[in-house]
Amino acid sequence: MSKVIVAGAGPAGMMAAIQSAGAGHEVTLIEHNEKLGKKLFITGKGRCNITNSSEIEEVFENIVTNPKFMYSALYTFTNQAVIDFFEEIGLPVKIERGNRVFPSSDKSSDVIKVLEKKLKELGVRIKLKHNIDSLIIEDDIIKGAVINGKTLYTDAVIMATGGLSYSSTGSDGSGFDILNKTGHTTTKFMPALVPLVIKENYPKEMQGVSLKNVEIKIMNEKKCLYSAFGEMLFTHFGVSGPIILSASSKIIKYIENNQLKLVIDLKPALSEEQLDARIIRDFEININRDLKNSLDRLLPKKMIPCIIQYSEIPETKKIHEITKEERRRLVNSIKEFSLTISGTRGFDEAIITHGGINVKEINPATMESKKIKGLYFAGEMIDVDAFTGGYNLQIAWSTGYLAGNSIV
Repeated sequence: MSKVIVAGAGPAGMMAAIQSAGAGHEVTLIEHNEKLGKKLFITGKGRCNITNSSEIEEVFENIVTNPKFMYSALYTFTNQAVIDFFEEIGLPVKIERGNRVFPSSDKSSDVIKVLEKKLKELGVRIKLKHNIDSLIIEDDIIKGAVINGKTLYTDAVIMATGGLSYSSTGSDGSGFDILNKTGHTTTKFMPALVPLVIKENYPKEMQGVSLKNVEIKIMNEKKCLYSAFGEMLFTHFGVSGPIILSASSKIIKYIENNQLKLVIDLKPALSEEQLDARIIRDFEININRDLKNSLDRLLPKKMIPCIIQYSEIPETKKIHEITKEERRRLVNSIKEFSLTISGTRGFDEAIITHGGINVKEINPATMESKKIKGLYFAGEMIDVDAFTGGYNLQIAWSTGYLAGNSIV
């Protein structure tokens, strides 16, 4: 039996503690918040998208950064294994659109409750409002940690203190400061799964407009970097919503050095010819009205002034006066509404952190440090991130499981 300290009681930390204790080790779980799973509580808008039930190959396709590093972890503790684990400890689950898995109760608090119950059943010592100040290392071997100013000797430490997103939940980067002092390096930190800031004023004018079944492309000068179909939202600063958040993770490394364009097809189900025919039919009904009063059946009311302005047609022009060329410009404005991306929102609005402990310094088969024996990593601390849909929590569960089970 070994003595194990797990730092951080998020999903990865709790899973690591459960697995380590289940293997017979004496486990102490350290958390600097006043309760367990504070960030987990707000995931999935409080419903907690536990994992995704897609085929494992599709799970890998949805990991944006360092998917190959996750082979051992994901095949050791698959998405189906996660579902089985939660059902076995008393949490019924359901599968929704996009193969997203949620607790049947739709309450993230129920996920935390069953994990806490399991931790206590296994005799894990839970220390809330405690901080790891530093690690004790001798001859590149972990010997213990200083916690709230007191030394606690141990055989292994699992670091699962999270990234930088939603710092109010405890992900404040303090774990990285400790690890940097041990010789570990971190890759560049950037907010990921985060809303995008738009240069033009159009989004502010359309604030609150939610669009379904639209297609987006994000372009640089040479090519399309990302495309997607689904839902998005205009805000006072730019754009958000599921397809925008996923896009941010894919394009984040290009944002600083490029002026990227977000091109929105508001009617992807219609070709340009079909859309033109649809507009002609609407115009025939409104032949003597102003343009601004003639697009209600085609576009949300709040969008109409922006699309007309973008098409450079006078909004008070009568329908019977609109030329074929102006109608072509209107079609183009609806099919290719182009906005300039000037950046992203900050870490406080990011669902996850891009960047973390360099995966070259971690053994992917055990999650143990290649530099310090007995030091392990789990969850968002590692430089791995994925799209929305339960994939990031799957990374947390799998890395926590592997770290907890790798301690000899």
